[in-house]
Amino acid sequence: VPVPEDASVGTVVAVLSVWDRDSGANGRVRCWVWPAWPFGVEATFSGSYSLVLREALDRERGSEYEVEVRAEDGGAPALGARLGLRVPVSDVNDN
Repeated sequence: VPVPEDASVGTVVAVLSVWDRDSGANGRVRCWVWPAWPFGVEATFSGSYSLVLREALDRERGSEYEVEVRAEDGGAPALGARLGLRVPVSDVNDN
């Protein structure tokens, strides 16, 4: 679903479920997004994270963003996973 270019900072773009079946520290998951601009990841509740807008969008600068959500557990060595997301930006008449 396209995100309108006038979406407010803090707008939730996607909700993701991330979990690890291990217990204790090995089961703790850290999640982040790369590149970190203009999105971020926030833990919403156990096992769920929101991809949120951290900065204003401008469709004239880019009609689509490709981001990668990365997750890593607390094990040693840490195990991780990646998910690529494509976020289209819809144009809003701002002229």
